[in-house]
Amino acid sequence: MSSAVIFQIQSFLIMSLMILGVYHRKDRKKHVKIMSSAIIWDVLLILQIELTRSAIVKASKVMTNPLLLKVHLFFAIGSVILYVLMVLSGRKLLKGDNSVRQKHKWLGRTTLFFRIMTFITSFWAAS
Repeated sequence: MSSAVIFQIQSFLIMSLMILGVYHRKDRKKHVKIMSSAIIWDVLLILQIELTRSAIVKASKVMTNPLLLKVHLFFAIGSVILYVLMVLSGRKLLKGDNSVRQKHKWLGRTTLFFRIMTFITSFWAAS
């Protein structure tokens, strides 16, 4: 089994875990554990890809990269940025600041969309 297939399987499992986390959004304790696991696993996956493929060097060649890779990188980098915002707003919610609830909800939907698009575009980026 190639590393690309292993990365794709992990990416699918991470995306599935995030969907499961959204499903359990009403059960705060479960939601936080599932989503934290998914985010940590996704960051570890990025590190795995970097260590095996030197992805950052390839990504930094913006002008020569194919359009599909640029689209993939947009969603992948966007996902990581959104993870940071989700963690920050999620921590505020856990501390009782309900003023960020709508922002967290909107960011959550956007983050899930970006993660799904990262998964879909990864098939083109890997080829």
